[in-house]
Amino acid sequence: MSDKKDTKRDDLDYETTGHSWDGIEEYNKPLPRWWLMVFYATIIWGVGYTIAYPAWPGVRSATAGLLGWSTRGAVAEEISAQEAKLAPINEQLASVELTSIASDPELNGYAQNAGAAVFRTWCAQCHGSGAAGAKGYPNLLDDDWLWGGSIEDIHTTITHGIRNEDDPDARYSEMPAFGRDGLLEREQIAAVSNYVMTLSGEEPQDASLVEEGATVFADNCAACHGEDGTGDRMQGAPNLTDAIWLYGGDYATIHETVTNARFGVMPNWNARLSEAEIRAVATYVHGLGGGEASE
Repeated sequence: MSDKKDTKRDDLDYETTGHSWDGIEEYNKPLPRWWLMVFYATIIWGVGYTIAYPAWPGVRSATAGLLGWSTRGAVAEEISAQEAKLAPINEQLASVELTSIASDPELNGYAQNAGAAVFRTWCAQCHGSGAAGAKGYPNLLDDDWLWGGSIEDIHTTITHGIRNEDDPDARYSEMPAFGRDGLLEREQIAAVSNYVMTLSGEEPQDASLVEEGATVFADNCAACHGEDGTGDRMQGAPNLTDAIWLYGGDYATIHETVTNARFGVMPNWNARLSEAEIRAVATYVHGLGGGEASE
């Protein structure tokens, strides 16, 4: 319950609002002058800020502001400054022999750090943040390489990619779809799948088909994978004897691979990365543990 009355407290010289709750009256005390001045100043400052800097949203973008400043522009300036600072060492990295990078401590250290940043930005989505790969994406930590593991081989693979249509120099090989295209009968595919399992020491699903599978393999698969199944790096044919599988080594997966084939694609990074960045990430990948010495 409240009532409103026009009163003035002469002892404090403050008017009340006229409201009273259980005998407690509400003062109509003005704000301090300094507070009001700061408040009005912030209003003026806020209006000025929206005029000078991007602020008011529009249909497609915010107002540009009289000063023409933007966060994107500020970031671009910082990137340009860093690029200018790193230009000399990037030029050196892009021009020296690939095999000499590791022997220069300063250049190798820079390449490793820069390559790690490039890898996390562009490569980790497929090969994993730790480079251990995933189904269909090679593990870059081991010493099993489809196209070679020297720094020159890695550099070529990164530069031109694998089986993409954007670079005429991309590494290219194609496994026939023996089942889908009618090159082998279902029984032959079952036989060769069992035989391939034995090449890596796996227990076949049906041991009685292994001998027939060896004949099918010799007639249809040995041209690429070799008579002993150890593969051929020149054409990216996997080694079938090392128990390292890109898609899986169980019977069902091998049967699927022989039936419909695989056709993994890697982009050509020369369209997105500079030569220095490609060399940096090649150095980084080569140093992960599976890199091989140049021939």
